[in-house]
Amino acid sequence: MSSIRVFILGTLAQSGPLHGHQIRQQAQADHAELWADVHVGSLYGALKRLANEGLVREVRTERVGNRPERTVYEITADGRRALSVLREQALRQLDHHNDPFDLALTQSRDLPEEALTQIAENRLAGLRVAESSMRHRAETADIYLNESERMVLQHQIERVTAEIRWHEELIARMPKIAADFREGVGGPHFGEPGHTSQPGEQT
Repeated sequence: MSSIRVFILGTLAQSGPLHGHQIRQQAQADHAELWADVHVGSLYGALKRLANEGLVREVRTERVGNRPERTVYEITADGRRALSVLREQALRQLDHHNDPFDLALTQSRDLPEEALTQIAENRLAGLRVAESSMRHRAETADIYLNESERMVLQHQIERVTAEIRWHEELIARMPKIAADFREGVGGPHFGEPGHTSQPGEQT
């Protein structure tokens, strides 16, 4: 799901016809970059793509003073249907992305314990900086947020906090991880009793 599509379609559905600069101003006023994957610099390109797909349409152009002409867009019936589908999908689906770090960790048998520990400590330090920054931004933006936006920011902070706790536990268990790697615990089991060769597999 494209967050920027939902933002543009939702903004037009709620506010009526707007030009790109007004949508950009709304994103900035909502501090959307803090709590959603919406980058204001991408709004104009996304708006044109939505127009090409028939989800929004041009209704007029406006000029204020000596400023350039601006195209005003409104959401179409197809756009409202697309918004409904995208929103329903986002609200109902649980998003569980696999972190590439997890796979890389399990494939790090050749790295010494000290190196793995240092990697984990560097990640932990970065996460703590990120958490502090997010809390500061949330506090600064709080007077501009409604309760749903406030909860979204809290959700993001809680996820980073959970990552911090997990990395702290990872570092505490690093001696055991290194010991398992040295002893081959959980390593490849090819050729052991009970292993069945698959078609095309070398035996």
